[in-house]
Amino acid sequence: MAKKQKYYVVWQGKQPGIYTDWDACKAQVQGVQGAQYKGFDSMAEAEAAIKLPYNSVVASNTRISRESSASSVLVIDENGMTAVKPGTANPPVLDALAVDAACSGNPGVMEYQGIYIPTRTRVFHYRAEKGTNNIGEFLAIVHGLSYLKKHRLNQIIYSDSVNAISWVRQKVCKSKLPEDASTAELWDYIHRAEQWLRTNTYTTEIRKWDTDRWGEIPADFGRKG
Repeated sequence: MAKKQKYYVVWQGKQPGIYTDWDACKAQVQGVQGAQYKGFDSMAEAEAAIKLPYNSVVASNTRISRESSASSVLVIDENGMTAVKPGTANPPVLDALAVDAACSGNPGVMEYQGIYIPTRTRVFHYRAEKGTNNIGEFLAIVHGLSYLKKHRLNQIIYSDSVNAISWVRQKVCKSKLPEDASTAELWDYIHRAEQWLRTNTYTTEIRKWDTDRWGEIPADFGRKG
């Protein structure tokens, strides 16, 4: 029996586009951090998919609804995909963006990232040589808001930081980190984030991640302990 023809869309790789065989697609994504690609059964599907953001295409092809069953919890299956199983009431929405920060010292090297929960795909990342965890959590949410608005995605943002959520709602970063030569670049970034909050409207819902019931947020850097 002849092997069924597949069509591969590469959103993020060496050369984004549509490829008609796996070897050609693999050459574009192998070794590329955060590569985004997916196979389709027809050229028509591939041509339609490439016009849309990667995350929305992945979400629309899952069988998990936006509001999943009230008796499910997050698990990771053998393919590394996020799924649900019975066990805990009021699970998180899976078609969502999770954000988190990590800091080596306080202050210290700080970074944050945004992870699309169903596929555990990193959609953005930022690193500063000197910052704090609270600053990273604040900037991660703002970056998420900007990302979702830019790509016209109607998803929830999850953060495990009460302080950061409060700062975003107040449209100001209340960190006491001194503004000096060592933090000038970061503070410029913070002020631009505050300006974005003051000058943009958004409908994105920001929710607190329930670590006690759901475990670590999917965007966690895994450096605790």
